[in-house]
Amino acid sequence: MAEKPKKQIPLRLSDQLYAAIAAWAEDDFRSVNGQIEYLLTECVRQRKKNGKYVSETLDEPPELDIQ
Repeated sequence: MAEKPKKQIPLRLSDQLYAAIAAWAEDDFRSVNGQIEYLLTECVRQRKKNGKYVSETLDEPPELDIQ
C-alpha cells in the first residue's frame, strides 16, 4: 500500500528550540523533520486519548528550560 503524499509547511523555530530538537532527534536516530513529525503525532494522539485540549494557552509560546 503506497503512502499518501505529505503536506509541506514552512516552520520557523528559534535557534534554541531547533538545537534541542536536533539533539533529541540524534538520540532517537531520526532526522529533525522526522522528530518534529513524531512529536506532533504524539501530541495529537495524546489529545485524542484524553479528549481534552493540550493547553488553554496554546497560542502562547512555551517557556523552554534549555540552554
